[in-house]
Order: sequence, then C-alpha cells, then structure tokens
Amino acid sequence: MSPSDRVHIHYRRLPDHEELFDQRIVLHRDDVVVTVTERLTLSKPVRAEDRVLLETGARAVWLTFPGAWHDIGRFHLRDGTFTGFYANILTPVEIAPPRTGGPHVWHTTDLYLDVWLPSDGGVRLLDEDELLAAEEEGTIDPALARAARTEAARLMELAADGVWPPPVAHAWTLERIEAEERTGR
Repeated sequence: MSPSDRVHIHYRRLPDHEELFDQRIVLHRDDVVVTVTERLTLSKPVRAEDRVLLETGARAVWLTFPGAWHDIGRFHLRDGTFTGFYANILTPVEIAPPRTGGPHVWHTTDLYLDVWLPSDGGVRLLDEDELLAAEEEGTIDPALARAARTEAARLMELAADGVWPPPVAHAWTLERIEAEERTGR
C-alpha cells in the first residue's frame, strides 16, 4: 500500500481543537471517497441514548462527498456488528491531491450536529445542546449554525422518506472491504 492510498484528515472542532485522522482510501470517485479506519482506540465509546455505537477495537467506514455539508460513517462494534449510519454535519471537506509520495490531505470543521440512523431504524438528531451552547458562547458563526441545522433537517427528511443514506453507503460495507483486504484487492 502506498502513502497515496491514505488520507490525513484535519478535523477541526470549534473554537480551536483539531484532531488528525489517518485512514485508508478504498474507493475514490468524483462524487464520493470511501475510507476505512484501522481498529480504533477511543478514550470512551461513542454512545447515543445509552447505546454503544462505536467502541475501541472496532473499525468504521467513512463516505465523504465533495461539496457536501456532511459525511457518513458506517459504525460497528469490535466484533464487526453494524450499529448504524452516523452523519457528521460539517463544512464541505477541502480535498487536496496527494503530495508527491505522500498521503491525501483534507481539512474540515465539525458543526456539532450529528444525524444517527440505527441499524434498527428511527433517525435521530444528536448534539443539539452542543450547537446551542456554541451559539451562546459565540463559538460558531450564526450563518454556520443555520447551515448546520438546514443540512441536518435535510438528511432527517431524506431518511424519513427512505432515501438516505444513499446506495453507495449501503454498498460499501465493512464486510466487503475486509473481503477485499483478504484477497489483496
């Protein structure tokens, strides 16, 4: 695997926190880039409504759509059990081509809201309280907060209509990626 098969994602959290994620690219098209994590080490499990969505030892599949105000994660438990689709509401990812001999480098900013569609259905909006707190503190620009709410509402409506997540998110399962890893594709 060459460094150009990887992406370094600079994930900014307002006001001034940034995390760097290193993921492998498994599909790169003009309309979507699919990446996969290695087994994760998390300080604590990702939870919603007392349910574990993602935990240490698990892998996640990420779908990034150039120009979109969200990405989509396929979340799993460490045993590979699919828990659901998780959309981060964020600024459109700035996707730069790989430097010679190096990985792709992306930049984006998290806009607090998340849309969760559990494997057993029933779409949910997460972290409204975080967005409200950021607005009250002046951490987020009002226009960005409006954009975040608009995108989250759009995704929830599409999910309620049964057309979100898109087919590509259903096609690129962890099982498919792991099968391709085993066969060396």
